[in-house]
Order: sequence, then structure tokens, then C-alpha cells
Amino acid sequence: MLQLGHGESPGLARPIFRTRRPVGHNAQSSPPHVELCLISIVQRRPPSLESLRVFEACVRNASFTRAAAELGVTPSAVSLRIRDLEADMGVTLFVRAGPRVIATDAGRVMAGRIGDALGRMRAAVDTCARTTQALRLSAPPSFAARWLSPRLAAYHALPGAVPIRLEATAEVRGRGAFDLAIRTGLGDWADLETVRLMPVDAAPMLSPALRAGASLDRPEQLADLPLLPHDDWQRWFAEGNLSPPALQFAAIDYPTHDLDALAAVDGAGVALLSPTLFASLLEQGALVQPFARTIVGPAWHYLVLHRDEARAAVLQLADWITAQTDSFRR
Repeated sequence: MLQLGHGESPGLARPIFRTRRPVGHNAQSSPPHVELCLISIVQRRPPSLESLRVFEACVRNASFTRAAAELGVTPSAVSLRIRDLEADMGVTLFVRAGPRVIATDAGRVMAGRIGDALGRMRAAVDTCARTTQALRLSAPPSFAARWLSPRLAAYHALPGAVPIRLEATAEVRGRGAFDLAIRTGLGDWADLETVRLMPVDAAPMLSPALRAGASLDRPEQLADLPLLPHDDWQRWFAEGNLSPPALQFAAIDYPTHDLDALAAVDGAGVALLSPTLFASLLEQGALVQPFARTIVGPAWHYLVLHRDEARAAVLQLADWITAQTDSFRR
């Protein structure tokens, strides 16, 4: 019976024929006979996928320590993986030069091919997940209702579009709570990548009926009407060098601009709204903008995603949203 050495794994057995002469006093006169032997072909066990992933990260980062940080393991665990991989393969993959490690030519070639293979596997997983898993996209309620939702049908008409679960919220939530988000502010959110979409803008709007019953020859005459509460009313008047008398505000302070707009349509007062987000109500004649002056910034609407985001579906949606707002950044 064939004995396997330590670490060897049984493989295929192939037959060979071996000629053997008899031993003894009749050896010269006796014809040789043929023995049929089975020789086992020992096959080398392939390295584990995890070992190859660690190896590729080490070569790409040119450092065991940086690879360990990327993979979320200790440097000693990475070093042990590489040592075992070299032992299993019987090939030197790194040259040690004091505290530094340098990939050999053979190691660099193998790492490049492994990196390509890992990329193809990630793409395959993304493609599979794309058909079943919806991306979590969150946006402030008014932005979601007035700008984003009407455009999503055009996105879903594109090849490769993925299902979206839209959440209307202005909260900046932690990792795991969203895949992609739109937030309003100055873009100073730690550990998040931000892309400017459009500046925040605001101008007075009111219903045609309220406009018809009021004298609005001059901007300061807006102060004679009930104003729906908004933090920027004083700024709007100040930027026009206006000093109106004390402003009178409606009794209800609505939590969203969308509710302000609905109240303004019903004639409840004058709302300070975004001409960009509420353009459809102006086009339909549901609201009118009596004066052209619009305050802009300093806040912007930002696209927000995690810094290490690499999923193709998320990046494709981010690119599409960004492209819809190119005109605001020119």
C-alpha cells in the first residue's frame, strides 16, 4: 500500500507496468514476468481563498500592517498567513529587508491575477444582489417629494438600474442605516464622502387668490400678510435692504417645507420656499412668486455616501443623481 507523506493529499492513481525477473536458481532460465503497479499521483492542495485575499492585500498595500488594518485582523495573523502560504506553495513570495517586506517578481504577478479574480467575484456578487436587494436611499422629506421622486422613473428606465427603498428623513444616521443619502447643510459630516448637488434657495410664494386680494407693489408690503414661519425671513428682507415693520407670522409652524407649500396653496399665508424644489407648483399656477429676489446658500443639498463605498450599484446611482444637478455646479 502506498504511504502518503505528511501534508500530502491522495490524488488520482495511474497504472504502470514493471518488468521483474525471478530470483533463484532458475532465474536465468525462467522468463521475466510483468507486474501491474498503481502509482499514486499526489496533488498539491490549493491555497484557501482567504489566504489569497490576504496575500493580494499585502502586495497591493506594500505592507503587512496596512493590509491587516484593511482586513480588520492583526499584523501577526497576516504574517502567519503569508508564512503558511509560502510553505504550502513552496515559493518565496516576499523578500524580507529588516522591517520591510518586498514582493518578489513571481509574487507581484500572482497578486495582480488574484486581484483581477477578486474583482470579478465582487462584480458577480453585485450583479446577483442587484436583482434582489433594494438600495436604501434617504433624503429630506421635501427634497424627496418635490425633486427626487419625480425623477426616479427616469433612473429605473436605465439599463442596470436597481430597486430603491426611499426613506424621507433629514437625520444623518450612522453606518448601516443607509446606502446613499441626500442631506442639507455645510457638508461637514465626519467619515462621509460628500458631493455638492445644488444650493439651498428660497423666495416668497403665495396662492393666486391671496395675491389678488393684496397690494404687493413693493417687497416690504409682504409684511402686511401672514407669513408662514421660516428662519430666513429676516435675511430675505435684509438682503433687499428693506426694513419692514414687525413681521406677523401665521399661528402654525409646519415641520416641513412641503407642508408650508400646501398651506400656502390653501391661502394660509406667504411661504418662503425653494423655487428649485417647488418649480412645478409655480408652473401649474398653484403658487405665484411675486418678487424675483431669491436668497441662495450658504447651505447646499449634498449627496452623502460612505468613504469606502465600492459597490457598483451604489456608485452608479450616485453618478446618476450627480449628473442630474450638473447645471447647479457650473
